[in-house]
Amino acid sequence: MTDPAPRPGRVLVLNGPNLNRLGTREPDVYGTGTLDDLRAELAGAAPEGVALDLRQTNDEAELIGWLHEAVDTGSAVILNPAAFTHYSYALRDAAALVTKAGLPLIEVHLSNPHSREEFRHTSVISGVATGVIAGFGFGSYRLALARITGAL
Repeated sequence: MTDPAPRPGRVLVLNGPNLNRLGTREPDVYGTGTLDDLRAELAGAAPEGVALDLRQTNDEAELIGWLHEAVDTGSAVILNPAAFTHYSYALRDAAALVTKAGLPLIEVHLSNPHSREEFRHTSVISGVATGVIAGFGFGSYRLALARITGAL
């Protein structure tokens, strides 16, 4: 395992489709916490001097634009691509721009995709991500943040 880049000043926490429904959408799979709960939990876990910018969109083009922004601003990325995980080659290409720029991009999932339907077993993002953390609920995000900020 390679060491992450020096601690970033900013981490984009990017979330794809349907994650705006956290707390009410399949709570048995995704938990009962909301995006606001996740934002508060990560804010409490972020080391001093690390700014978190948590965003969610149901729009693939907007998510791609945010990855371009990460490259342009030198921001690390925690990415939950949600359903785009399985088929969005455009998102994969944008994620590759982040890692090719030497910035960490950690793919996260609340649930373990490999314990679910077969179509969820394939990620087109994983091959270009710095790492993948899945199956720990909000803990997946906390672990990604700890890795990016050098606490893990």
